Amino acid sequence: MRPTERLLNRLWAHEKASYGLRVSIALSTLMAVCWYRGDLQPLPSLFLGTIASAVAETDDNGWGRSKSVLLSLLCFVAAAAAVIHLFDWPLPFVAALALAAFALTLLGALGERYASIGQATVTLAIYTMIAMDQHRGAGTDAAWRDVVQMLAGAAWYGALSILWTVMFANRPVRERLARLFAELGRYLQLKADLFEPVRHGDLEARRLALAEQNVRVVEALNAAKTAILSRFGRSGRPGVQSGLYFRLYYMAQDFHERASSSHYPYEALTEAFFHSDVLYRCRRLLSLQGGACMALGQAIRLRQPFDYGERNRQAGQDLEHSLQYLRDQHNPHWQRLLGSLQLLATNLSSIARQLSEASLTDTPLEGIDTRLRDSSPHTLREMATRLRQALTPGSVLFRHGVRIALALIAGYAVLKLVHPSNGYWILLTIVFVCRPHFGATRLRLVQRIGGTLFGLGATWALMQLFPGTTVQLLLALAAALLFFVTRTDRYVIATAAITTMALLCFNLLGDGFVLIWPRLLDTLIGCVIAAAASLLILPDWQGRRLHRVMAQVIATSARYLDEVLGQYRSGMRDDLPYRIARRDMHNADVALSVALSNMLREPGYARGNLDAGFRFLALSNTLLGYLSALGAHRARATVTDDPLVSHAQQYLQQALAGLSAALGERRPVPAAEVDEAALADTLEQLPGDSDDKSRLVRTQLALILRLLPRLRAAADEAVGAPAPATPATPLA
Repeated sequence: MRPTERLLNRLWAHEKASYGLRVSIALSTLMAVCWYRGDLQPLPSLFLGTIASAVAETDDNGWGRSKSVLLSLLCFVAAAAAVIHLFDWPLPFVAALALAAFALTLLGALGERYASIGQATVTLAIYTMIAMDQHRGAGTDAAWRDVVQMLAGAAWYGALSILWTVMFANRPVRERLARLFAELGRYLQLKADLFEPVRHGDLEARRLALAEQNVRVVEALNAAKTAILSRFGRSGRPGVQSGLYFRLYYMAQDFHERASSSHYPYEALTEAFFHSDVLYRCRRLLSLQGGACMALGQAIRLRQPFDYGERNRQAGQDLEHSLQYLRDQHNPHWQRLLGSLQLLATNLSSIARQLSEASLTDTPLEGIDTRLRDSSPHTLREMATRLRQALTPGSVLFRHGVRIALALIAGYAVLKLVHPSNGYWILLTIVFVCRPHFGATRLRLVQRIGGTLFGLGATWALMQLFPGTTVQLLLALAAALLFFVTRTDRYVIATAAITTMALLCFNLLGDGFVLIWPRLLDTLIGCVIAAAASLLILPDWQGRRLHRVMAQVIATSARYLDEVLGQYRSGMRDDLPYRIARRDMHNADVALSVALSNMLREPGYARGNLDAGFRFLALSNTLLGYLSALGAHRARATVTDDPLVSHAQQYLQQALAGLSAALGERRPVPAAEVDEAALADTLEQLPGDSDDKSRLVRTQLALILRLLPRLRAAADEAVGAPAPATPATPLA
């Protein structure tokens, strides 16, 4: 393949290429039609309608996309008609605006599709207000003409989106799987850093970085699952073409479970094997496998063959030789630690084997439960139930809906009092800046102001340098394309781009320079109102709900422990209940990490004990690692008939349930009912005839028992409860 072809292939395979090209085609076509007709006046309205329709777009199959486009257009028509008919009556208008914003925000309870449609509808309603403001005194006919043009732009993009989905139905699945393996590769490389045998190293910082990367991995897993579900349905019965996607997704799940496993404290491994090369071998192999995962993601994206590589295979063999050398030393103090390292080597060997087989597209899926859990509502009854559950002050969406509604009322009052001309950008700023959580609002506020300042400066310079209409149209097109490529992960650039596009389009009407200062003033006013609303109107401080998020982490961990130990009795089954329990545990861990990240941006008086929260996060990640090790090696084992193991399992279930209940009710955690250290010691006193699985189960249960006191202490400190003084009862 020639370099030019290779470059074009890589550009086409980029995750955002499809989205950017689709938007580019839609806007270019509209511009060409207007240019051909010699009438550029409709262009701003057509562009705004296209933008609203593109903002409402979510990943779906052809039929789902068709329903979304139809629902979006119906919502757009209703919103525009309401604005035009109520615009001249301020009190009914602002009341309808607040009620609509609240209702459309609650649509988010039905899923991402409806949340996107709701925000796009509010956005188009404000665009209609801007059109009404532009045609003040000219009657409603001119406003209706602009509305029809906006709806035409929205309908055109919707039709193009449906056609694109039909033509490239499985492309989003490949893109999300490619991203998933890229994130898994980074996770493996961060995990490799934990095996660097350095005494007194900054282990907590590495664990925190690993926890942050785990958030991205879980988000990528959920996105890949959603893409597969939207194409292949809830039954999960793959055909010939989709079988590869299912196999790659389940392989990624297995990689994640094995990579998140923790078989023994890293400090103990470093101390015992400081003078050996075995930990360096582990680190090197993990790092190479991380690179192989990222290479697999690139191969999926480019639809190219993948080769695991001889260097990776040799690294695996070197690790086995290093372990064998240590076993030959017959050091009794290393027996338990070598068992843990052997389990780690088994995990890495399984990852290597699956990576080596990744290119085998005809590998059968017989005997595998390929069902996926679909949590989206699909009937009117399910939708009504979701909406009823959201209609409570405890719901994040309810509180955000009230906040948005009152903020829009305040914004409307301000624009009427101090900025009646061109002031509807205030409302648009409020809608885009005000987020469900204060931390996210604060971040978006800074990004919005920075992006607007940059965009206004760039627009002023561009209009001075290129006064010609043709060049300004091309610049507006490029700015719109840049907005859609960057709006999800580069919001400052996206804001600058959309500001540039809007002012260049309005410059066609002769008032581009006039709008520069009003746009800046409106942005500042809207940001102040959004910040005040997030601070004063039903603020959703993460510290006030952190105990419930922590309780959910412990509750899902307990359910996963019960599920995984059940498979040691019945044998390994990667069935739907097991995968649901595993995914719920990881999702709860991610929710805790996100909550703590949001707390960092909240005012000091609302944060609570943030340090204790992060300590709990580190300990909960350790618990997740111990449980994942049990899951990674699950198989039928005779150890489950051991009364001591049954007693330890029962006690752990009760202890975790008690910890979860205490956190949920924000009360002191009950003290241990037995001497947990003594029970752990007893578990680790293995009979001479114990097999590897028995050793694993008893060791992991002992590690969890030793972790419990630290979890209790961190939980009590995080929720502000005094530590219990009840002494533990010694183990008989």
